[in-house]
Amino acid sequence: MPYFDYNATAPLADCAREAWLRVQAEHWQNPSSPGRAAARARLRLESYHEALAVLLGGEPSQYVFNSGATEGAHAVLAHWAGQLPPTARIAVAATEHACVLAAAGRFFPGRIDWLPSGPGGLVPPAVVTAAIAAGAAGVVVMAAQNETGVLQPWPEIAASCRRASVHFLCDATQWLGKLPGAGLGSCGAWLIASGHKFGAPKGVGFVKLPKPEPDFRTSGGGMQQNGHRAGTEDLAGIAALTAALVHAEQSQVLWESQRLAWKDRFENDLLRALPGTRIVAREAERLWNTSLILVPYGEQTKWLARLDKIDLQLSSGSACNQGQKGPSHVLAALRLPAEDARRALRISSGWQTTEDDWNQLLSGLEQVHEEIRTGT
Repeated sequence: MPYFDYNATAPLADCAREAWLRVQAEHWQNPSSPGRAAARARLRLESYHEALAVLLGGEPSQYVFNSGATEGAHAVLAHWAGQLPPTARIAVAATEHACVLAAAGRFFPGRIDWLPSGPGGLVPPAVVTAAIAAGAAGVVVMAAQNETGVLQPWPEIAASCRRASVHFLCDATQWLGKLPGAGLGSCGAWLIASGHKFGAPKGVGFVKLPKPEPDFRTSGGGMQQNGHRAGTEDLAGIAALTAALVHAEQSQVLWESQRLAWKDRFENDLLRALPGTRIVAREAERLWNTSLILVPYGEQTKWLARLDKIDLQLSSGSACNQGQKGPSHVLAALRLPAEDARRALRISSGWQTTEDDWNQLLSGLEQVHEEIRTGT
């Protein structure tokens, strides 16, 4: 069954499953307990902090394992709100994930300046520089957009924020596992990520602190993870996340070259096969795995139901927005008419996607197109 919804979640990677089972069997003890077995579990936990620092940059103690990016966004912005003056404003890209927008609205109500974007939702570094000059105390821009695949210039944005000593939150959820992560952890940003996007189990992720932040706490209680997050660590889940990310980092040369060529050919063939189809942000630099298409007619729900019947799995956008009324907030931020936005289908591939899967998807879209066009 061809699967094209990796941006919603990825299948569990073999290496992650193996790591989970091994650690669950060998190191199931509480890392915070006394005794030699617990000490070995604690050393194993420390090794995963070190592994992320080697992969992404920064110091091991700056990585805080948690349940994922949603928890991370709320924890980071709550910390900002507690550290900054009560009148401080933050600058936020309107195309951020729903969890980030919700956290920003909760902790900075009425104090959000929306960053203007260019074609495809790209936030130019000059826009961020202007927002900082206007008084923004924090900047929120994701690394890669989950619906359109557009890549943001996070290194330049991070540099602007560093020079001005301004907080920068970068949601790296869609970047990690698809593009090289080296440098993300040393760019001075607050990072958030969810492991299930790159082959780890659901319910495990991390926050990367830009520097030592002794007052940063995600919850009250115990002093686990250098006092940053209370609660017994999910050591097996953390092991699986680390294994999945290591595997993804080692495999990216193949994914980014060969698989990008498959996606590009699919897009070209699709535009010829379905006249009137559009690809959102096609001219922008995008993830190698993501295409957001606007089909010529018929609402996305009809397309998705018919595609599902022929065993093709894709989506209309972010899984967190499924079931909401009206168009995606991302497409609204791109000033796409609501009528067009209701015809949006998101296609996102991954490491298990084959060239034949792309061919089946094209054939399936052609079949559904003909069915909807003729009313059959």
